[in-house]
Amino acid sequence: MKLGDFVQSGDWKGEKHVPVIEAPESVKAGEAFKVGLCVGREIAHPNTAAHHIEWIKLLFVPDGGKFAIELANLSFDAHGDTANAERPGPAFADPFGSVIVKLSSSGTLAAQSYCNIHGLWESSRTIAVS
Repeated sequence: MKLGDFVQSGDWKGEKHVPVIEAPESVKAGEAFKVGLCVGREIAHPNTAAHHIEWIKLLFVPDGGKFAIELANLSFDAHGDTANAERPGPAFADPFGSVIVKLSSSGTLAAQSYCNIHGLWESSRTIAVS
């Protein structure tokens, strides 16, 4: 058994669990650029204490590289936190965020997300560096 056997993927336009990577198709080496990450852009994902996205990770695999490099980990911990477990509180964090990235080589950006009910999901997109 491998962890990869339990990771799901799909088209984020039709599946609310797939993480979306918003980034340019190409960038200049060493130039800072923004990468947006979210789950539920086209179809809203529930965001309740009982059903929510717990985190999104951004990774990078350089062309010809053997290993993924973790660039960011966005954690969404609020989910109705309260001292009263019978009544969820007023604090919820939607699974959206962004990071500033600098790359020195072309490769693949990959995102993973975790739903507390439906498990691990992933997506990826290539990015060219000149």
